[in-house]
Amino acid sequence: MIPHDEAPEHEFEAVRGLPQALPSGERMLWQGAPDWRVLARDVMHLRALSGYFAALLAWRAVSVFSDTGSLAQSALAVLWPAPLALVAIGLLALIAWIIGRTTVYTLTDKRVVMRIGMVLSITFNLPYSRIESASLRANRDGSGDVCLLLGAADRIGYAHLWPHARPWQLKRTQPALRGLADARTVAHVLGNALADSAAMPRTGQRPDPAAARARSSGHDQQPLAA
Repeated sequence: MIPHDEAPEHEFEAVRGLPQALPSGERMLWQGAPDWRVLARDVMHLRALSGYFAALLAWRAVSVFSDTGSLAQSALAVLWPAPLALVAIGLLALIAWIIGRTTVYTLTDKRVVMRIGMVLSITFNLPYSRIESASLRANRDGSGDVCLLLGAADRIGYAHLWPHARPWQLKRTQPALRGLADARTVAHVLGNALADSAAMPRTGQRPDPAAARARSSGHDQQPLAA
C-alpha cells in the first residue's frame, strides 16, 4: 500500500506540503499547486457547462418568442433560470479555487508527495520505486496534467484521489498532478528524477540505463522527457 498521512490543519505541517521535514540527503526539486483557473476549465468543465446553459437559455427565449411573439415574455422566460445557472457555475468555480488553495504537490529526488483534501487533508507519499511510468497531458497553452502509473500491487481508490487522478481510469487509478499552469516544466523535472532514481545502483547492482529509460517513459500518453 502507498503510505499516506491525514491531518486536519495545514498549519501543523513541519514543511509546507509535507507531513515532516525532509530526511537528510533528500532534496526538494519542485513544489507547486494547481491553478484554479485551469482546474475550473479542465476538471469542472466550466466552458462546456457555460455553453450548455447559454444554449439552453437561448432555446427557451426563442421558443417563447415563437409562441407569443413578445420580446418581453421571452426575456421573462429566461429571467429565473439564468440566476440558477450562474449559481451552479459559481459553485463549481469556488470548488476549483478551494482545491487550488488546499493542494500542494512536491517533487523530491526520491518521491512525489501529494497533499490533497478540501476538508480533511491527506498526504500521499509516492516513492519513485513504486511508480511504473509517468506521462504528460498538455494543452496548447502549456497547462496540463502529469499522470503517474503505479505498480500493479499499489492501489489508491479513485474517490480518495479525485480530482487528483487521471480521468476515467477507474480500474487502475493513476494519481495525477492536475491543473498545472506549466505542466511541461514539471514533467521535465519529474522525468529527470525518475531516470536518476532508476539509474541508481541497488545493493551492489550496476546502474541500468535501459531501466532508466523505461521508467521515464509514458504509458499511453506523451512520455516525460528526461
